Amino acid sequence: MKPKFAVKLVVPMLIASSAAMTGCSSTTKVSRVDTNEEIALSDKWNAKDSQLVAEAMISDMLGFPWVREHRAKEGTRPAIIIQSVRNKSHQHIAVDTFLNDLKRAILRSGQADFVANRYVRDEIREERRDQELNSSLETRNEIGQEQGADYALSGTINSFVDEQGGSRVTFYQVDLRLIDMTTNREVWNGQKKIQKLQERSGYGF
Repeated sequence: MKPKFAVKLVVPMLIASSAAMTGCSSTTKVSRVDTNEEIALSDKWNAKDSQLVAEAMISDMLGFPWVREHRAKEGTRPAIIIQSVRNKSHQHIAVDTFLNDLKRAILRSGQADFVANRYVRDEIREERRDQELNSSLETRNEIGQEQGADYALSGTINSFVDEQGGSRVTFYQVDLRLIDMTTNREVWNGQKKIQKLQERSGYGF
């Protein structure tokens, strides 16, 4: 008789415990926000950093004398190709997103043209070869009419972290340089720094 009595007591307790746990379970809420609004959940590099750095650096780059000198000499807008931007920071950064932000800033300025990199060019060249075989004379695009780049843009992203107690400062530094493709002359060198402070009530991150 005692084991049956014990079972009668345990079962209601388990049900009550399960109900309590269910009542305390957390819920997740998802809402749409403006993509231009920065939502900083940590001190990590984010999409807003990428956008702001790209716009600031391209604005600075196009304000240097090389643009005016190129127009005066060639009579055309300079053509730029982005070679590579290496991530040497302590965290994973979506470099492709940053490169796209750089491209958009260049094209939006209207002061320079952008030339596709070799991977994109290979795909376009394959399409032109297909046009040579299958497209009409009126609509096919001729081979050998590509615009060459006048300048090459490249650089690095670095970071430094200083941490003590419940505070951490993360410092990002982006360095870009623009090289004249004909002379290898460096016509512009830009640098942009971002510093983020993250604080927690407890110690450690």
